[in-house]
Amino acid sequence: MARKCRLTYTATLMLLLITWKESTYCNGLTVSPPKNLVLTDPGQLGQLEITWNPPDSLPNVTECSVRYQLEYNTYRESWASIRTSKRTYTAQFDLMKDVRVRIYTLLSGTCTNDTMIKSTDYTEVIQKPPSTGVSGTEVLDFKCVFHNMEYTECQWRRSEKIPDNSLQKLYFWHKELGQAEECPKYKTSGGVTIGCTFADVPLPVFTDINFCLNGSSPEGPLKPTFASLQIQNHVKCAATKKLHLQTGPDKFELHWEHPDGKVPGHCLEYEVEHTQEGPDGKKSSTKSLPGGRTSLSLSIDINKTHCFRVRSKVHKYCASTSYWSDWSHPVCHPATSPAKPS
Repeated sequence: MARKCRLTYTATLMLLLITWKESTYCNGLTVSPPKNLVLTDPGQLGQLEITWNPPDSLPNVTECSVRYQLEYNTYRESWASIRTSKRTYTAQFDLMKDVRVRIYTLLSGTCTNDTMIKSTDYTEVIQKPPSTGVSGTEVLDFKCVFHNMEYTECQWRRSEKIPDNSLQKLYFWHKELGQAEECPKYKTSGGVTIGCTFADVPLPVFTDINFCLNGSSPEGPLKPTFASLQIQNHVKCAATKKLHLQTGPDKFELHWEHPDGKVPGHCLEYEVEHTQEGPDGKKSSTKSLPGGRTSLSLSIDINKTHCFRVRSKVHKYCASTSYWSDWSHPVCHPATSPAKPS
């Protein structure tokens, strides 16, 4: 027992000596943060180039590697952090908000006894959004919809503060383009630009697409609006066209086909609306069905009129967000007296 205690004591003492040695060694070595942190806008509507230089003085690093820890606020309203040995990085930002970037120096290797040393200070750049533009003239409710995974349409609403005779323009950029391009086909209503259609100029999927909507007016430039998205996350399917209703003595069998378009059937989820009308009035209910399912069985009350309609959307396992399609035309029983859902 005494021998075991002596061994434990000796091991503990050796561990303390090693820890004290590393702490003494590392505490005597410091590193400064990088310098000349610069943000450059190459005209890609929110994708900025970040560059920096090593600190003025570094310890003898012949036996150590120098890396950098870059932290920045993303356009998704969260912070990101990366470590790199390079001195340049490209990231996407929301130019309608403050852009914040900070960077540390990291040192590790034999010279630090294989301990990572991080500069206690950091170099930071804060870039304010552009202040140009008539106040309150940003567009409202900007969104893009990838219809049937075939073409994209972006729409927006004008602010009430936009002066008459204003001219709005939409620009877009993605990594397949050398520079930002203007909307290929505008959509107008009453002489006012309200959207842009990308039909003959398809947008790529699984790629960040940056948009900038700006313009001019007799009172000066309009406030710009920036957005960034991936279109496969903004799909709206076509309405389901083919519904089949089979009746039995005590139940209905409803079947339908996937809507037209390029959306894979296994990526779709459905919602069925059932309306029944009888002597006691009219009632409606909806039922959600898991991905890929295209049929539903229900018990019936033969004394009531029953109508069904279906809509679909891309489920969460295929897209982070999506839009419900329009409702299909209803099918009813008895078919001679349809009670169309409102």
